Amino acid sequence: MLTWVTETRTTTRVAVRGAIRRTLLAAAVTLSALWGTPQAGAAEPIRIGEVNSYSRLPAFTEPYRKGLLLAQDQINANGGVLGRPLEVITRDDGGKPGDAITAANELLSRDQVSLLMGTFFSHVGLAVADFAQQKKVLFLAAEPLTDALIWSQGNDYTFRLRPSVSMQAKMLAEQAAKLPAKRWATVAPNYEYGTSAVAAFKDALTALRPDIEWVGEQWPAQGNIDAAATVQALALVKPEALFNVTFGPDLTKFVREGSVRGLFDDLPVVSLLTGEPEYLDPLGAETPEGWIVTGYPWSQITTPEHQAFLKAYQAKYNDYPRVGSVVGYSAMMSAAAILKKAGSTDTAALIAAARGIDVATPFGPITFRAADHQSTLGAFVGKTAQKDGAGVMVDFSYRNGADYLPPPEQAAALRPH
Repeated sequence: MLTWVTETRTTTRVAVRGAIRRTLLAAAVTLSALWGTPQAGAAEPIRIGEVNSYSRLPAFTEPYRKGLLLAQDQINANGGVLGRPLEVITRDDGGKPGDAITAANELLSRDQVSLLMGTFFSHVGLAVADFAQQKKVLFLAAEPLTDALIWSQGNDYTFRLRPSVSMQAKMLAEQAAKLPAKRWATVAPNYEYGTSAVAAFKDALTALRPDIEWVGEQWPAQGNIDAAATVQALALVKPEALFNVTFGPDLTKFVREGSVRGLFDDLPVVSLLTGEPEYLDPLGAETPEGWIVTGYPWSQITTPEHQAFLKAYQAKYNDYPRVGSVVGYSAMMSAAAILKKAGSTDTAALIAAARGIDVATPFGPITFRAADHQSTLGAFVGKTAQKDGAGVMVDFSYRNGADYLPPPEQAAALRPH
């Protein structure tokens, strides 16, 4: 009897264990069918090293980071890239080339990133581009605008997302050429971005209006403008129109001082970047009326691509996007597209994939040209105005970046041989 009971209990335990195994197996099969196999989240992530001036210019870089992370979430929710999730590791360069190089070196050596991305200031972007060439790693420059980045100092490892200073200068020059003004003055921060922007605008406007006379230049220190002295010096040369390149806190100080001193009374102003929310929002009720600007009228863009981006961004952050948001989002989508096309994280494969690649962005499809590694992302051109005590853009239209780039053969000739 005892033996029989023992055998029965043993048989029962075996039967129960078998039933448990079959139940667990069935559950595993069900989960596999629901979620797919293998899971991107279970694989080793593809790490992307991102360097930017977070502490130096948070008005742009914080929205940029939000756009970047939104894209990362969307990509990973759809299975990642090559069956692996993307992981962005960010570093702050403080707006200093030396700190950017240190950060980039740490990302490569310690964090084992597969490519580099980001930077804001042009001189910082140039430094990281040179570093990328030395270390033979792909660098996707998101924001730096100097032409040198892809032309005179361009290299095989560097690609640039945003439209350059010459592209945006040509967009603005088309409108500036319609003004009757002949005597022009300029004001720009005294570093790579400012000097290259002024040179590009002068070339573009002079080509359209050979009768233009350049009567004065002001070069305040970036982030440390003496607005009173700058406005006074500009007033002394009696310009009939002004090209402005100041941005951030410098722009706010310049606008305030110029308005108080009457500099802008009956003076047409053409202003690079001023229509971007990052710089327009702080002006508020002080926003000057009628300036010709490049910018981002986020609430008035009705294209399906932008509406989808806007809805997702507002759902995640309960906030409206800035230009930085679009740049961060598009940069991340570009990196994912390059990795997917390359089929690996090998640098040579990434470079080959990036040349001529098409990428979807909130502004529509763009292409990274094989000839000079410049994307065809465009910009909005319009005028400043005030609405309910806030600065807005009016009378705007989108300009396709491809229409403001030199032919591929000419662009290739501008690069080092």
